[in-house]
Amino acid sequence: MSRYKRADHWTKKAKAQGLPARSVFKLEEIDQKIPLVRKGGRYLDCGCRPGSWSVWIRRVAGADAALLGIDVEPCEGYPGTFLQLSVEDLTPDMVREHLGGPPDVVLSDMAPNTMGHKDTDHLRQIALAELALWLATQLLPPGGAFVCKVFDGRDAPAFVDAVRVHFDSVKRLKPKATRSNSREFFIIGTGFRGA
Repeated sequence: MSRYKRADHWTKKAKAQGLPARSVFKLEEIDQKIPLVRKGGRYLDCGCRPGSWSVWIRRVAGADAALLGIDVEPCEGYPGTFLQLSVEDLTPDMVREHLGGPPDVVLSDMAPNTMGHKDTDHLRQIALAELALWLATQLLPPGGAFVCKVFDGRDAPAFVDAVRVHFDSVKRLKPKATRSNSREFFIIGTGFRGA
């Protein structure tokens, strides 16, 4: 259950649009500023539960888009292929098999179950971001894109630098739908240079 008791503007807006969670508006804003989602295409959604990002992608990209969602928790009604497993157990071959080829975009909204200890939560989240980046470098075709949530902290700049190694353009964005007290931001890498 969420620690946030009262629904804010974004939560109410998501509910009114039949979307599972407010996080959808983060991806929508990212896509408005840096177009990533197109008709068709293949998308890997790491940490997909409750499915908002993929539901939105399905609406934008259409029925021909291939979606693969990964999460350690069940995700009922996922609008594509869902695998309940840890990203640590996901292999590039599994992704290609389920998507019918390499993803055009690798998305990660992964976060650990937070403990309330700022540094520990940061380090655990960065470890997940590093796994997502590794998958992206193993899977994306040249020109592909990567979107990743990051908890700000001492290791965040090094992670951003690691993303820059692989992409022509790297932007940092804190979408408006992010809670004001949240330390999260998103890194968007476009123009993957190839492994």
